[in-house]
Amino acid sequence: MLKKSVVENTLSAALGTGADFAEIYMEQSKRSTISVVNGRVEAAQSGMDYGIGIRLFFQNKAIYGFANDTSEKNLIRIAREAAAAARGDRVYTLQGWRRMNMACMNPIRIMPDEVEKRKKAEKLFLAAEAAKKYSDIITQTKTGCLDIVKDVFIANTDGLWAEEQRVRSRFTVEAIASSATEKQSGHLGPGGSLGFELFEQIDVEEKAREAARIAVTMLGAKPCPAGRMPVVIDNGFGGVIFHEACGHSLEATAVARNASVFAGKMGEQIASSVVTAIDDGTIPNGWGSAAMDDEGTPTQRNVLIENGILRSYLVDKLNGRRMGAKSTGSSRRESYRFAPTSRMTNTFIDNGKSTPAEIIANTDFGLYAKQMGGGSVDPATGAFNFAVLEGYMIRDGKVAEPVRGATLIGKGMEVLMKIDMVGNNLARAQGMCGSISGSIPTDVGQPMIRVKEMTVGGRG
Repeated sequence: MLKKSVVENTLSAALGTGADFAEIYMEQSKRSTISVVNGRVEAAQSGMDYGIGIRLFFQNKAIYGFANDTSEKNLIRIAREAAAAARGDRVYTLQGWRRMNMACMNPIRIMPDEVEKRKKAEKLFLAAEAAKKYSDIITQTKTGCLDIVKDVFIANTDGLWAEEQRVRSRFTVEAIASSATEKQSGHLGPGGSLGFELFEQIDVEEKAREAARIAVTMLGAKPCPAGRMPVVIDNGFGGVIFHEACGHSLEATAVARNASVFAGKMGEQIASSVVTAIDDGTIPNGWGSAAMDDEGTPTQRNVLIENGILRSYLVDKLNGRRMGAKSTGSSRRESYRFAPTSRMTNTFIDNGKSTPAEIIANTDFGLYAKQMGGGSVDPATGAFNFAVLEGYMIRDGKVAEPVRGATLIGKGMEVLMKIDMVGNNLARAQGMCGSISGSIPTDVGQPMIRVKEMTVGGRG
């Protein structure tokens, strides 16, 4: 994507005043979205973004600059301006180039940018019709698709020269059910590092009916009672609690600053012995998968917690320097406009030994959180607050009446220690994760789990 001489001259200029590491990150991204509201196209957009970022390390400090102008003159100017942040003599020289040959872990069969928008829209029309037909009280439908084709190039003064093409596609559906006094919604958003073949792997009409079912069920639900009680959290997007309340606290972004409740606890028990948690950026066609991270380090399967014991943090180059740790292939960024830092990829609690039926049957009373919604968390303390999109009471070991308005409140470390049953039905779901390096695609997941006691916000 850049001539070798341009890369070498730019990196050489970056090292001029004492930097001990310099990096070029370049990307070209083609993005396409279609949005359909109530069966009609509301928006259809496509565009291209192109730019470059240059980063310098001065021991444990970093300087970052970016631009759309990738001419050699401009890149050298940016490198020199960044280098001017320090005053010193050159202490490092360029190494010989080491080209990375990245194995293709995300094979693409139908490139999305080669598919007509009309064909994509037809899938969205089918989904909208299916959701609308589910019930007379479905008053609004929203369906959409997103696809991104991103070409990435990374070179640095350690001699790394690496390239990768990343393709992702996603389908979203939301159904809204209404009565005279209120509205309730249901939504799903499956996706992956896939091309248009995503729409051969999922049934958009089935997904739409499921979103409508959630909306209709919750519209007729009674308010959830409040208090301390056992909570059963279903698989798939239920993993968002681990992602937010625990996963962010295991990122070196927080750990290196000692701003995490898990800092300094390597090798200690931080969760129940039935909990094993993993971040795996190598899952074929996973929503958060890639052959390399955004520093050019190969992604890997990182066991974060093994039988309750903390085994690993998620580490990037800069925070690895601060911690005296190696990169775990966990450095990510939204685009060239952001300096990278440690982030999750596909993060999940691994399968346990219980069946979902056993978990429900062994719960005399509690809340069954079948679908999780959004929430907030403080990584420094692990305190979180999450809405339950679809919930039911459990009575006498059986799923009983639906309830709405439930909120799960607690601290990540406390919840981890109180997980006493883990199911064997692991599933993953897709989302977007925001942090200091922007918004990135991440998978969350888990089998069904039971937390023996936690605070449920509701009415009562």
